[in-house]
Amino acid sequence: MESVVSELEGTLLRNPDPFSYFMLVAFEASGLIRFALLLILWPVIRLLELCGMRNYGLKLAIFVATVGLRVSEIESVARAVLPKFYMDDVDMEAWRVFSSYEKRVVVTKMPRVMVEMFVKEHLRADHVVGSELVVNRFGLATGLIEEGGDSVSGRVGELFGDDQPCMGLGRAESCSSFLSMCKEKSFPPFFNHQKKDYKLLRPLPVIFHDGRLVKRPTPSTAILILLWIPLGILLATIRILIGLILPMWAIPYVSKLFGSKVIVKGKPPPAASNCNSGVLFVCTHRTLMDPVVLSHVLQRRVPALTYSISRISEILSPIPTIRLTRIRHVDAEKIKRVLSKGDLAVCPEGTTCREPFLLRFSALFAELTDQIVPVAMNYRVGFFHATTARGWKGLDPIFFCMNPRLVYEVTFLNQLPHEATCSSGKSPQDVANYVQRLLAATLGFECTNFTRKDKYRTLAGNDGTVAYTAKC
Repeated sequence: MESVVSELEGTLLRNPDPFSYFMLVAFEASGLIRFALLLILWPVIRLLELCGMRNYGLKLAIFVATVGLRVSEIESVARAVLPKFYMDDVDMEAWRVFSSYEKRVVVTKMPRVMVEMFVKEHLRADHVVGSELVVNRFGLATGLIEEGGDSVSGRVGELFGDDQPCMGLGRAESCSSFLSMCKEKSFPPFFNHQKKDYKLLRPLPVIFHDGRLVKRPTPSTAILILLWIPLGILLATIRILIGLILPMWAIPYVSKLFGSKVIVKGKPPPAASNCNSGVLFVCTHRTLMDPVVLSHVLQRRVPALTYSISRISEILSPIPTIRLTRIRHVDAEKIKRVLSKGDLAVCPEGTTCREPFLLRFSALFAELTDQIVPVAMNYRVGFFHATTARGWKGLDPIFFCMNPRLVYEVTFLNQLPHEATCSSGKSPQDVANYVQRLLAATLGFECTNFTRKDKYRTLAGNDGTVAYTAKC
C-alpha cells in the first residue's frame, strides 16, 4: 500500500500561519473579548516567531484561544465553523498529489481537535498527528498542550511500524521532522509533480457551515471588524427603524442612502384581486430577510411562512409572519386560509444554506395552489453572516444589518404553467423537484437531497426540531 504523510499548514493549506484559525475559535466559542485579547497579543506572538521561538508563540496562541473553554464547544466550532475556512484555503495541486496515495496521514501544529474532523471527512485522511489539549476533570481546556510524549516523527512512525511512508509533503523551510522518514520528499509548488493516480478524488465539499464571520480573521481583517462593530450597530439600528417606520414604497429609496442595494430581474406579478386567490411566491432561502426583501420589491407587505425564527425577529419584522407547526394538516389549513386573502411567500427548503446548493424542497406548497411563482434570491455581505444554527437566532437581523454593504438579487421567474402543476396530474414532489431545478439553474446552484435535519445534525448535533405550543 502506497502511503503519504503531509504537513497541513503551508502544504495542504496554502497559508502556513494558523493564527486566523485560533481567532475563529476565540470569536465563535467565546466571544468578542477573547477575540480582541488574542488580536492584541498578535505582535507578541509574531515577535516570538521572529526571535526563533516559534513554538512558544504557537503555545501562547493556543492558550489564549482555548483556556477555560469546554472541549465540546471547541469540537463544535471545529465541526461547524472551521471547515469552510480550511476548504477555501486548500491547495488543490497539493491535494491531487495527497489524494493519489492509498494511505494518507496529515501532520498539523494545531491541536488535533481543531482539524481532525475536516481532514478526515473532507480531505479523506486516515490519520491526524497533532498536539493534544490538556483537559481538566470538568471538561474544560486548560490552554496547555500535553508535553513529554513522542515527537511528531515518533508518532508518525507508530502509524507505519516497520514500513517507511512512500512520500512526504511539506515545506522546505519548515524542516518537518517526519520528512526524513519518507522514501521521497516533495515541496510546494506541486504543478509538475508526476504520480500515478489510483483515483481522481475531489475534497468533499462543505455544504453546511456556521459562524458569524464571513472572512477569515487575519490580523488586518480582525482590526477592521473590531473598528467597524460600533458603527455597524448604529447602522443596523437605522436600517431596522427604516423598515419599521417608513411606508413600503419609500424603503428602497431611503435604504440606498445607507448602503443597501436590491437588484431585480424578471417581471413581478401584480397583487391579487379580491376575487382571486393569492399567488404563492416560492423562494430560495438564503437569509431570514428573503421575504422582507421580496415585499420591498413588490411594494406590498407579503406574509411569510416561518418555522424557527426567534420572537425578536418576529417583532422586528416589517411584514406579517405565520409560524408553522410542522403538523401537516394544521399547516395546510393555515396556508389555504392566507392564500384565500392574498399573496404568500414560502421557502420550501425549510432552512437557509449559505453555499451554492439548494436543499430538498418540501412538497406541501405544491398541493395547495397552482398559482406558483418561483423567485430566485441571493445575497452578498462583507463581514457578518445573518444566520446561525448554533448561536442565538435573535441576533440574526442585527448581524445582517451590521454589514457595511448589503446586496440582494431577486429574480422572478414565470408563473408555473398549468401542465407543470398538480392540476395536470403531477405529484406534489414532482412539482417541488421541478421548481427546485428551475431555481438552481437560474442561480447556477446545485440541487441536493439534504434537509433541515441534515443541516442541524451537522452543525448543532440535533435535528432542528422546535417545540410547538398551541395558542389559545
